[in-house]
Amino acid sequence: MTLVSARELVDAAAAAGRGIGAFNVIHLETAEGLVRAAELAQLPVILQISQNCADYHGGLEPIALATLAVARRAQMPVAVHLDHAERPELVDEAIALGFGSVMFDGGALPYDDNVALTAAVAARAHAAGVYIEGELGEVGGKDGAHAPGVRTDPEEARAFVAATGVDALAVAVGSSHAMIDRTASLDLDLIARLHAALPVPLVLHGSSGVADDVIGQAVRAGMAKINVSTHLNGHFTRAVRAVLADDERLVDSRKYLAPAREALAQEAARLLRLFDRAEGDTVAG
Repeated sequence: MTLVSARELVDAAAAAGRGIGAFNVIHLETAEGLVRAAELAQLPVILQISQNCADYHGGLEPIALATLAVARRAQMPVAVHLDHAERPELVDEAIALGFGSVMFDGGALPYDDNVALTAAVAARAHAAGVYIEGELGEVGGKDGAHAPGVRTDPEEARAFVAATGVDALAVAVGSSHAMIDRTASLDLDLIARLHAALPVPLVLHGSSGVADDVIGQAVRAGMAKINVSTHLNGHFTRAVRAVLADDERLVDSRKYLAPAREALAQEAARLLRLFDRAEGDTVAG
């Protein structure tokens, strides 16, 4: 088992009516913790590197090469995916570095511009054998396509997929980015209609704000790729705080990063099992 393409993982999940976890890498400890989660759960995982993460590290290459190396050493199938790239040149760089999948995010653009730019990026990705995710949703609030109240229209989504050739589509169905409370309300009927209308897998962004049982219902309604970042960051950070509070003289960062990495791994493993089972019930940690 080693590095695979998200195409393999997402398409298999969609065909089986299951969900696949796609979790964001922030730094090396995150990548290591997420691979450990896959091994704990005995399930595959997608490691995502966002445009924001690449910018934080001063460029995509350093964090990408580290994450790809961690994925190649995994005992379970692991994909490395570029998340929320708004700059086409970042997609091109990810392809050159060996990513098997990319997301181009034109969700904040006018529809026609989103179609034209996404189609151009998709053509280059496909020429390199790379799986591409697009995004569609009306603009609203700071979260764009994922602001509360924003929704993706099924007929517009069908036309978007046909015009762009994307392999998966992130849709706006009620989730919102960076939520620390799991209180988002998803439009499950809309998810089912999008699933029926589209020939490609659906992607749920902003899943940190969605409760376990609602995510299970969303998977059963047709969601295949479930993105989580903020929720796992919370587990990591709370573990760091707990260790530092217990020993104010601690200065070796490994002493608090290792427990944080393990806390993230345990919760990510729980989520992987939840998404795969899609039971709609909380899976005990």
